[in-house]
Amino acid sequence: MIVENIKQVEENIKQACEKVGRNPEEVTLIAVSKTKPYTAIEEALPSGILDYGENKVQELCDKFDILPKNIRWHMIGHLQRNKVKYLVGKVQLIHSVDSLRLAEQIEKEFAKADEIANVLIEVNMAQEESKFGITSQETEELIREIAKLPHVRIQGLMTIAPFTDNPETNRVYFKNMKKLSVDINNKNIDNVSMNVLSMGMTGDYQVAVEEGATMVRVGTGIFGERNYNI
Repeated sequence: MIVENIKQVEENIKQACEKVGRNPEEVTLIAVSKTKPYTAIEEALPSGILDYGENKVQELCDKFDILPKNIRWHMIGHLQRNKVKYLVGKVQLIHSVDSLRLAEQIEKEFAKADEIANVLIEVNMAQEESKFGITSQETEELIREIAKLPHVRIQGLMTIAPFTDNPETNRVYFKNMKKLSVDINNKNIDNVSMNVLSMGMTGDYQVAVEEGATMVRVGTGIFGERNYNI
């Protein structure tokens, strides 16, 4: 069932790309495996998907220890500074950097291992009080500060759009994210790339792809409803 779900999501991404004249290969599907047992990922692996997203550091580390080492792990949830050290050597991309203090902690921990941390800046484009992330107005200034850190590489931006039954209502946020990404890219800030635009989840990823997402984070659409009681 999981492999079939992945095939359907990939087909939806392909159709969204065709609609706007994009190459589907520009879009990476991240299977969000949070709250799911490692066996669900084992079930998904025959599909060829190797990018998996976790919300909690402990869960990511536990699965990292059990599952094949060619999996690319994405930290997509809010990251506490005291948990950063556990991600060194395990994480492909940290999607949720929203403060200089967090970036400085990432610099400190990854420098110890002489590793580079690839990160995205989390922007709260819809300015929802319940969500983390900075405002679009604060983004450039924060990027310029983080860009000075030698072991942190900004690869782009991430946003979590509002939960909605009508994905069209989120189009404006995705469109504004793409514009912000282009604007920052045009500044040519040293040590900063805007190659990644991580936006769109199960309910709205097709609209996000139409508006320029290069990564979509799909959990329920692949693994089914989450169990928050574990």
